[in-house]
Amino acid sequence: MWTIRPVTPADAGAWLEMRCALWPDDADGHRAGIDRFFAGDRREPADVLVAFDSAAAIGFAEVSIRNIVDGCSTGNVGYLEGWYVVPHARRRGVGRALIAAAESWARQQGCTEFGSDASPDNGVSMAAHRALGFEETSRACNFRKDL
Repeated sequence: MWTIRPVTPADAGAWLEMRCALWPDDADGHRAGIDRFFAGDRREPADVLVAFDSAAAIGFAEVSIRNIVDGCSTGNVGYLEGWYVVPHARRRGVGRALIAAAESWARQQGCTEFGSDASPDNGVSMAAHRALGFEETSRACNFRKDL
């Protein structure tokens, strides 16, 4: 079985490795973000929950509080900023347990709603969100250009 608990500085290496697997484009940025988090800058994420199988980290959920979330009606919304389970631990309930722990964290912060996002072309993530009771509220395509 596994356990879920808040991240500690001793988990920084495992958290970095999993963050880089989820968002592979910016290892230096992830390292800097983890350093800021442990230095007390907890705006985003506000907290991190890590799942362990024995002593090995097998997943994480990064959570925050947002005051504006598409489709939500309150101004204090728990938000899933990032969610990852290592490939060998998938489809065993680890992701579901991480979301349950994240929802519990949000309730403890006084939230009555919980939000998340996923890229519309990420069918696996979309299906996982739906399976855990999330409902789709909107889709967006963002644009930019250099000036």
